[in-house]
Amino acid sequence: MRKLWICSTFVLPLVFAVMRTYAEDPVDYKVVATTKTSTSEKEMNQAADAGFRFGGVMGGETSFGGSEVVAILYRNPGAEPGRYRYKLLATSKTSTMQKEMQEAGDAGYEYKGQTVFQSTFGGKEVVVILERDNSVKTPAMYEYRLLATKKTSTMQKELTEAGAGGFQFVGVTVAETAMGGAEIVSILRRLKN
Repeated sequence: MRKLWICSTFVLPLVFAVMRTYAEDPVDYKVVATTKTSTSEKEMNQAADAGFRFGGVMGGETSFGGSEVVAILYRNPGAEPGRYRYKLLATSKTSTMQKEMQEAGDAGYEYKGQTVFQSTFGGKEVVVILERDNSVKTPAMYEYRLLATKKTSTMQKELTEAGAGGFQFVGVTVAETAMGGAEIVSILRRLKN
């Protein structure tokens, strides 16, 4: 009887309070799936204008869409519409991706995710998603480094060298790309001085 009293007095009100919190604060999700990165960027920014924020990305074959970039965005209650802005970079050349990532970094964009997918016109490409928080007046400025190699031992060596230079690992893909066949593509960054 004492256990029932403890449960009804302390545990059940806590459980109901937690359930009420989750019932009152649902999370909305939006799936953006396209065959073109320019369309993905446009749709992600439209969702961001409605308060959604990037959650994750994957490229691959879907049942009905073929080869697509699929991004999941979420919106918490009270999300600020238009707070975030997105840039999607897609290329089959390492040097081009490095240059475009640095330009985005210089404009206040921060790395959020990457994938590889078969695009309609570009073949197999690495896709990188970057985010800018418009509410931050002076965003952190990053220097980006992209490492691409076929050998894990070479990647180990290059990561160690980059780490000694203050670069921090943020993402990796392993896939066959037009950049150089089957490759490991790692992205690192460090704060600019």
